[in-house]
Amino acid sequence: METKLELKRMERVRRSCGFINGIDVEAEGSRGGLCLAWKVGIEVTLRSYSTWHIDVLIKEDGIQGEWRFTGFYGSPYVRDQSHVWNLLRRLSQDREYPWLVAGDFNEIMYSFEKKGGLPRDQRRMDTFRDN
Repeated sequence: METKLELKRMERVRRSCGFINGIDVEAEGSRGGLCLAWKVGIEVTLRSYSTWHIDVLIKEDGIQGEWRFTGFYGSPYVRDQSHVWNLLRRLSQDREYPWLVAGDFNEIMYSFEKKGGLPRDQRRMDTFRDN
């Protein structure tokens, strides 16, 4: 999730919610910041991270095999979107493990998903669907 918090504060919040284990990526001012937290009994191996993602391998107690999780935060700014979608494409190249990507992509796939405000640019939605 996007935290908008500096590292020490995010760690305090995470721990107060009962998550001893976690990976925190610091916010830039009041923007961004990511946190991935998990409970005891789950082994998490960090593969990569950036302002926009945390990519890990997960091994759960009692379950054979690993799977991959990417927590993703898509920039709400048009100027960053090509970088963000290129990152997602690069991450998708590794098909060694079952993969779940979740988070806030800050984009919609179809205009009917949006309520109110200005209409979404069709090219932005097309690009999101293509990725």
